[in-house]
Amino acid sequence: MAKGGVYSLLKAKYLIDEGSMKNWRFIVFLILIAMLMIGNTHNYEQKIFRIKELESEVKELRSEFVDRRSELMELKMESTVSRKMEERGIYPSSVPPKKIKVIKEEEKSTLEKLWQ
Repeated sequence: MAKGGVYSLLKAKYLIDEGSMKNWRFIVFLILIAMLMIGNTHNYEQKIFRIKELESEVKELRSEFVDRRSELMELKMESTVSRKMEERGIYPSSVPPKKIKVIKEEEKSTLEKLWQ
């Protein structure tokens, strides 16, 4: 019986017998599921590649940011600013700066203005 079952399987009699329509439906269903799985796997792999590309781009941008920030910190240093100003003929002051306080006079109300 096992030999006859394997032989009929190899001859694909299940595809041409009288009740073969439900077998065909099942085969088409399996083919559709396989196609969906292949498409889903392909989509998944594309997303993985895109994530890797974006991660490498983020690393590059982060290193560029660190470089630019260190350049900015160097440019903001007082020694760098004074050196660049000396090229233009502007030198740092030898006298330290003094703080100037401005005291604002309070405005008089309209009644006080009238009584003056």
